[in-house]
Amino acid sequence: MSQAATSHAHPTMSAVSQDTAGPADVLRVVTAARPRPGRGEVLVRVHAAGVNPADWKIRARGVFADGAELPFTLGFDVSGVVEETGDGVTLFQPGDEVFGMPRFPHQAGAYAEYVTAPARHFAPRPGNLDHVEAGALPLAALTAWQALVDTAHVRPGQRVLVHAAAGGVGHLAVQIAKARGAHVIGTASAAKHDLLRSLGADETVDYRTQDVAETVRDVDVVLDTLGGPTWHRSVRTLRPGGTLVSLVPLDATFPHAEAEAAGVRAVFMLVEPDHQGLREIAALTEQGRLRVIVDAVFPLHEAAAAHRLGEKGRTTGKIVLSVAS
Repeated sequence: MSQAATSHAHPTMSAVSQDTAGPADVLRVVTAARPRPGRGEVLVRVHAAGVNPADWKIRARGVFADGAELPFTLGFDVSGVVEETGDGVTLFQPGDEVFGMPRFPHQAGAYAEYVTAPARHFAPRPGNLDHVEAGALPLAALTAWQALVDTAHVRPGQRVLVHAAAGGVGHLAVQIAKARGAHVIGTASAAKHDLLRSLGADETVDYRTQDVAETVRDVDVVLDTLGGPTWHRSVRTLRPGGTLVSLVPLDATFPHAEAEAAGVRAVFMLVEPDHQGLREIAALTEQGRLRVIVDAVFPLHEAAAAHRLGEKGRTTGKIVLSVAS
């Protein structure tokens, strides 16, 4: 059999893989088999893949939350083009441009040239965003949307406190809360307060010099991306009947008794793939009410450098891997 025929019969792709747990240097580019879409799935050629804190935490642990073990390929955020559809798919056809958060929290393998996932883990790419911007959105924006809209049911006139408001989830949460008609308070270092105000924040708190529990009161909803000591401060800012949505599991260190005594509802939320949520997010971007900030873009083969930057914890907005030009 000719080389061309062999290549066609067994198509391959480049992907970033790791064989062991550890620092960013364990990430390396490999040649892998190109996946095939199953029933109800689409094959997407990846143009951009977002980088999220979940990625470097999984890399360091060497295991996914569902127990998937090494070797594996990281990445959940995708923007790309549908290459092929599996049996039964009517939502998309080859050539459609899509974005999504496939398979989370299970392995999706977005740090690669191709991914497969159920068709409804994607939605049409917002028309006003390029692939890099769209690749930055899904996980962070869906997290903010599901926390504020689906879980806390934010309504016009409510007071919403967003911790780490200049971060990947935070800067989108500020805008989503504002789009819902809320009065938004964001915590960030002083250097980022102008940015927060430009995104719609009504009040800003410098977490380095101010104790948010002493300066903010009568909040209806808190989005806590940090956990730990921030939980105590968050509970103290809430009015009776208020809601704390934590993106960190509420372990034994959470002040359950304090929250109960204050009449505060506290929940841990894990983001889920969400076709309708993606469509709502796309609509907000196309209306000019939601913009994603991309802090840095790296080519796929520099995924390790992207992780090293992210782990410093100083980025504003999102880090993205550019996979296909």
